[in-house]
Amino acid sequence: MTGEVRVTARARIVGWMLLLVGLALAGSVTVTWSVLSARLNDRVDNELTHEANKLRSYMGNGVDPATGRRATDLTELLERYLVHNLPDGYETFFSVVDGRTVNRSAQDPLARLDLDRAFVARAARAKEPTYGWAESSAGDVRYAVLPVRMDGDPRQAALVVVEFRDALREEVNETTRVLGFTAFGALAVAGVVGWLIAGRVLAPIRLVRQTAEQIGESDLTRRLLVRGNDDVAALASTFNRMLDRLESAFAAQRRFLDDAGHELRTPITVIRGHLELMGDDPDEREETRTLLMEELDRMNRMVNDLIMLAKADRPDFLDLGEIDLADLTVDVVAKSRGLGDRRWRVGAVAEVRVLGDAQRLTQALMQLASNAVRHTGDGDTIEVGSAVRDGSVLLWVRDTGPGVAAEDRERIFERFVRAGSGPRPAEGAGLGLTIVASIAKAHGGTAFVQSPLEGGAQFVLDIPLRPVVDAGATTVVLPAPEVMR
Repeated sequence: MTGEVRVTARARIVGWMLLLVGLALAGSVTVTWSVLSARLNDRVDNELTHEANKLRSYMGNGVDPATGRRATDLTELLERYLVHNLPDGYETFFSVVDGRTVNRSAQDPLARLDLDRAFVARAARAKEPTYGWAESSAGDVRYAVLPVRMDGDPRQAALVVVEFRDALREEVNETTRVLGFTAFGALAVAGVVGWLIAGRVLAPIRLVRQTAEQIGESDLTRRLLVRGNDDVAALASTFNRMLDRLESAFAAQRRFLDDAGHELRTPITVIRGHLELMGDDPDEREETRTLLMEELDRMNRMVNDLIMLAKADRPDFLDLGEIDLADLTVDVVAKSRGLGDRRWRVGAVAEVRVLGDAQRLTQALMQLASNAVRHTGDGDTIEVGSAVRDGSVLLWVRDTGPGVAAEDRERIFERFVRAGSGPRPAEGAGLGLTIVASIAKAHGGTAFVQSPLEGGAQFVLDIPLRPVVDAGATTVVLPAPEVMR
C-alpha cells in the first residue's frame, strides 16, 4: 500500500507536469497552424492581386512581345496572355468568352474548373473584377474573375485565375504535423526525465516517511541526514527537531512512570500494611493515622516534584521576565530564615537586571537553602549570593556544614540520590537537587557543587547572562567569593 501511495504521488506529479506542458505544446501547435493558414490566405490573395496587375499591364501595352504586333480581338489577346504567363504548380488560368471556355494554360491543373459549367457560367456573369471561394475535386480554391474589354470587339470576355488553396495548405499541414510530432516527442522525453527527477525530488520525502515508519516508542534515536539548504533540507531539519522533542517527551514520560512506580510503591505498601494491622485501640488508631498522614504528605510532595520534573523539558516551563538579581538574592535570604535557626547572610550581590524566570530561580535557591539547613546545625552559616562573571550569572548557596565528598558531587543531582545515603534515602525523596539542575538547564545553564577552602559546600547555578536593554540602567557588581569552575 505504501509503495502504491509513493508511485501514485510520483505519477500524479509527473502527470500534472505533462498535462500542463502538453496543453502548452498543443496550444503552440494550434497557434502555429492558425498563423501559417492566415499567412497562406494572404499569400493566395496576393497572388490573385499580382495576376490582376500583370493582366492590367499587358492590356495597357497590347503588343505581343514575341511578334511585336497587337492582338486583333479578345480571343487572340487572352490566348497570347496565357502563352506568355505560365501559372505556378498550385494555380491555373483560363479564358471565358461569351459564356464559354476558350483557352486554358498549358499545365494540367489539379482540378478542371474550366469544365465546370456552373463555375464557368458564374465567371461569365461577372461585370467587375470578382474574388471568391469555390469547391473542387482538389478542395477549396480561391479564384478571381478579371473582365477584359477591347475596342472593336463587343464580346464579353474574362480571365479566370484559380489558386488551389487546399493543395497549398497541405504544406502547412505537413509543417504542423512535423512540429506536432517533434513537440510531443519532446514531451515524451520530458515525461521520462520528469519521472526520474520526481523520483530524486521525492527521495528525501520518502526517507522521511520510511524513518517515521521505523520509529517507535522504543527507538526515537534515528535522524535524517540533512544535505543542502533547500526546502527538502529544511523539511528534514524540521523533522529532526520534531523527533528531538518527541524523544525528550517520551524520555520524560518514561522517567516519570518509572520513578513514580518505583518510589510510590513503598509508601503505598506501608499505608496498606498499617491499615490491615490497625486495631480498635484509640491510641493505636491515632498513632496509625499520624503515620499514614506523614506518608501521604511525603507521597504528595514526591508526586508534585515528579510532575514538575516532567514539565521541565516543556517550552512553557519558564515564564521569562525581568529580574533584579539584587532583589532576588535579598528576598531568598529573607524567606529562608524560617527554614531553620542558622546564621543567614547575603553574600555578593549583582545589581543588574536580567531575563529569566524569577519564580523558578527562587524555587531553586530555596531548595538549596533547605538542603543546606538539613546538613548544618544551629549556629552554622548559610550564605546566598549572586554575581556576573564572564557572560554568566552565578547564583549560589554556601554553608559551613560537612560538605560533599568528591565522588558524590555529580551523582547527587540525579533522581532519588542523596550523598552518603544511597539511592533511596530514609528522609526525603532525593528529588530536590534534581529540580535545581532542571531549572538551571531550562535557563540554558548548569548546576554544580564545590568545596570552598574554608570548608562546607557551595551549590552554584551557572546560567547565561541575558541582560535587559535599558539605556538608563547601570550595572554594579560587588566583590564575590571565588567560584571555582
